[in-house]
Amino acid sequence: FRLLTVFERLRELDREVPGQVVSCFLFIASHNPCHKEALEEDLGFTTASSSRNIDWLSKHHRLNKPGMDLVIKQRDPKNGRRLILKLSPKGEDLAKQLKLDLYD
Repeated sequence: FRLLTVFERLRELDREVPGQVVSCFLFIASHNPCHKEALEEDLGFTTASSSRNIDWLSKHHRLNKPGMDLVIKQRDPKNGRRLILKLSPKGEDLAKQLKLDLYD
């Protein structure tokens, strides 16, 4: 029941959210911040798949749709080819709520 509550909280933001997008959010929330390559390796996603899912979670989704605004993408200042993923303030609030849903 607790896991269902977590999933439904994410669906409140977007009723059509795929499971891969949820996996990405949970990975980023549990490794905040992290590199895109780490997410791809640990979740077994292709570069294209991870980009698509991260876009869904960021401020601007594909095809001129607004994203969920849960994740911020930034270039790594030490290596401009790497992308750092971190939770936005909205993402941090959601992660805190999900933690309460799971553990309280």
